[in-house]
Amino acid sequence: MSDPIITPNEQTRITEGSQVALHFEVSLENGTVIDSTFERPSPVTLTIGDGSLLEGFEKVLLNLQAGDMRTASLSPDEAFGQWNADNVQSFGHAPFLASGNLPEVGTMMEFADKGNSTLVGVVREVDADTVKVDFNHPLAGQNVLFRVQVFKVTPKGSQAVSL
Repeated sequence: MSDPIITPNEQTRITEGSQVALHFEVSLENGTVIDSTFERPSPVTLTIGDGSLLEGFEKVLLNLQAGDMRTASLSPDEAFGQWNADNVQSFGHAPFLASGNLPEVGTMMEFADKGNSTLVGVVREVDADTVKVDFNHPLAGQNVLFRVQVFKVTPKGSQAVSL
């Protein structure tokens, strides 16, 4: 049997598994915008709980409904995590020189870990012997503001139709 077809309305609230059409913005407390969909012609659509949005952001969305707007201040633990000194690694020059030149401070680079997954790091320091790379998320340790405008909520297990 296929999913029931519904017409979402203003009373449909966001819960785990809901499909949501929304615009969002992530900014620093000083007003610097990190990411925003508000300038896009159409809202983005995502499913709550599918991993496409950080858990702290999803918690802000729970129980909102179409037409709602909200701005929430999120701590590092609710957003991108605390900055961790253990995520800064030092490497000798040899691997960098083998592929060309030493990187400049601020360069974002991809690395393969032991399981062949890709890790992104930012070069923080280059000295006479080593290159220090920070594998923390660039927003780790920072409070962020999450602004959202909800356009449509489709409950889990339903298929929406517009009239």
